[in-house]
Amino acid sequence: MLVSQKCRYALRAIFELARRHGMGPVKNSEIAQAQAIPARFLELIMNQLKRGGFVASRRGRVGGYVLLHDPTEVTIGSVVRFIQGPLDPARCAEANSRDEYTLRERGVFLGMWERVRESISKVYDGTTFQDLLDEDARLCDREFVPSYAI
Repeated sequence: MLVSQKCRYALRAIFELARRHGMGPVKNSEIAQAQAIPARFLELIMNQLKRGGFVASRRGRVGGYVLLHDPTEVTIGSVVRFIQGPLDPARCAEANSRDEYTLRERGVFLGMWERVRESISKVYDGTTFQDLLDEDARLCDREFVPSYAI
């Protein structure tokens, strides 16, 4: 299952809001710059995320976007499903689409596609934005190498 560029931008936008959770609203331009997302496209994504109940917007000079839930509560899977739809690698593992495929294809491949979907779901649903923030902190700690040269 390929993750669309739109979905990747949505994940990065929520990651940036998770990083700044509890610090007040974050302007669209700040999110765009911090995560290298085209600002105009980000506006459309943020509006969609707002409709999905992931973020809220505040108007005014000190306005911007805030994450509506704690980063420990928002999973990658919930965002991916909202932006892209079901996690179905071959559009046949979902129960309601089984009738669209021949008996032979269901018998030979369906079990495999279901295992792929379950594996993807396990990773996405088992990963919260807090997990990503923790990983980011670990990576930043490893990248810092003090220099004592004068």
